Amino acid sequence: MSEPNQFSLLKERRFAPFFGTQFLGAFNDNIFRNGLIILITFQGVKVFGLGASHLANLAAGLFILPFFLFSATSGQIADKYEKSRLIRTYKVVEIVLMLIASVAFVTKSYSILFILLFLMGCQSTLFGPVKYAYLPQQLATSELVGGNAMVESGTYLAIIFGLIVGGLSVAVDPDKQYVLTSFLVCIATLGYLTSRGIPETRAVDPDLRINWNSWTETIRIIGFAREDRNVFLSILGISWFWFFGSAMTIQIPAYTLSILNGNEAITTMILVAFAVGVGMGSLLCERLSGHKIELGLVPFGSIGLSVFSLDLFFAQNSLHPTAVGSVSEFFARPGSLRIFFDMAMLGAFGGLYSVPLYALIQQRAKRQHLSRIIAGTNIMNAFFMVCANILAVLLLNVAGLSIPEFFAVLAALNAIVAIYIYSLLPEFLMRFVAWIIINALYRVRTTGRLNIPDEGPAILVCNHVSYIDALIIGGSIRRPVRFVMWYKIFDIPFLNFLFRNARAIPIASAKENAEVLDAAFTNIDRELADGNVVCIFPEGGITRDGEVQQFRPGIERIIERRPVPVIPIALGGLWGSWFSRRSNGKLQRLPGKLLAQVDVRIGEAVRPADVSAEKLELLVRTLRGRSR
Repeated sequence: MSEPNQFSLLKERRFAPFFGTQFLGAFNDNIFRNGLIILITFQGVKVFGLGASHLANLAAGLFILPFFLFSATSGQIADKYEKSRLIRTYKVVEIVLMLIASVAFVTKSYSILFILLFLMGCQSTLFGPVKYAYLPQQLATSELVGGNAMVESGTYLAIIFGLIVGGLSVAVDPDKQYVLTSFLVCIATLGYLTSRGIPETRAVDPDLRINWNSWTETIRIIGFAREDRNVFLSILGISWFWFFGSAMTIQIPAYTLSILNGNEAITTMILVAFAVGVGMGSLLCERLSGHKIELGLVPFGSIGLSVFSLDLFFAQNSLHPTAVGSVSEFFARPGSLRIFFDMAMLGAFGGLYSVPLYALIQQRAKRQHLSRIIAGTNIMNAFFMVCANILAVLLLNVAGLSIPEFFAVLAALNAIVAIYIYSLLPEFLMRFVAWIIINALYRVRTTGRLNIPDEGPAILVCNHVSYIDALIIGGSIRRPVRFVMWYKIFDIPFLNFLFRNARAIPIASAKENAEVLDAAFTNIDRELADGNVVCIFPEGGITRDGEVQQFRPGIERIIERRPVPVIPIALGGLWGSWFSRRSNGKLQRLPGKLLAQVDVRIGEAVRPADVSAEKLELLVRTLRGRSR
């Protein structure tokens, strides 16, 4: 029987009504915004004495502004109150705003519509923390990637449909806007009806006293996020994606006009390609990650962002001599398909980049602070988007760069930021290497993953088959693991930097270096005291014949000092691969069972009182079976 995928969540009451509610909300937001911008652009409307180009920027600013002003408060509200009731309340507010908007569209009260755009931004600000904090309360850890992928892809599909429906609604009824207003009210009402099916989701901090000072609360929220370095760096990573995505997409209309020599239809088509790409990349996350939070996809995503934004520069870096007036004419022109593909891939790799980061925040942030941390993420996102707009103005208008040159600068900046983040948090890079090995060199099948607790200390004991056992194990389970490794490998130049930052623990025999041995036991105990998972290879060396060697009694010494559960793991199918050793101690010859199926079999935890080296050796032998 195959494992359930993210689409099976659509059959669940704990997810389907919530998904429908957030999809319809994003859909309505984009119908409203796109309809308003197209209306003022093509009907020459002036508001507050401003023309169409300035009003488009004003619209973007008005929608972002509430994230600065009210995110801190919205996060507190989401933590303090029951979430399904909050969602229904916000949907009622949306209905009221859309009813007022309908009157304003019909009466051409454009100043009121801009005020309503600000209020819609407020409603989105309130809904955001509830949306992302709801998922980890209703979904299992193994479902978080799939759930986030569905939400991200649904949001971008809503953007696509919003662009299309908003534009067509204005075009069909340019004078009265009855079609547009009917859509707005009906979708808002349908969103409320859908929200009625969302199950009750308890408040995580009902005794919280709300601090209405947004500035001091924002500083406090950032403090919550900084309690876990991985969470804070993940927030920065997400905000960088918003910076990158905003800087890219905001240039598309001008890029279409001044470089591609196209019109509004080409602009919409390119933006749709980006949105479809994000949806596809988000949905691919679960399949590529094997139902777990796979941080290795984050570096993979960042590489793709730089590669395809740089390719946009090479695809078309000056004004195309042939003007096009339709999508079919655009695709008939040489090189156009490459540009379309680049935008779709930018979106896809953006999805691969952002979904694991959201899932990591939801998994590792303290539950009672999660809504506020998500609110802090929204503040950071808004700040980075504003910075992206400022950078675009400086480089394009002051420095005089062309838009393709700006894309090339973004590619370089993305590479620099990625290298910096991964140097601060090597877990991402280590997981990327593990993911590449697991998916490119072997076919890894993991069973018993649920035997590893989601939190709390534990020791993993495993047979030692190859030089990449740690990467195979680390890439097959959800939690970060502190590996105990031979000190001479730990001290290899360059690799030492990665090992130290991954908090590996060097060890030696008593004959080799007694001080290193004693320090290893001390460090193991410290990691277990901090609630982490430690993995040891009790054989003391890599097998030369594929068989499980005798387990040494060091595990008993560890348990005597710190009684924690011990989980046996057996690796099968790795011996004979290039990274394993022959009887003479040398590496196997290439290709050495390339693409071999490797089994990672995780057994049930052994109580500390029942731990012995002999028993654990027998359990690992039994788990492995005949597979070497």
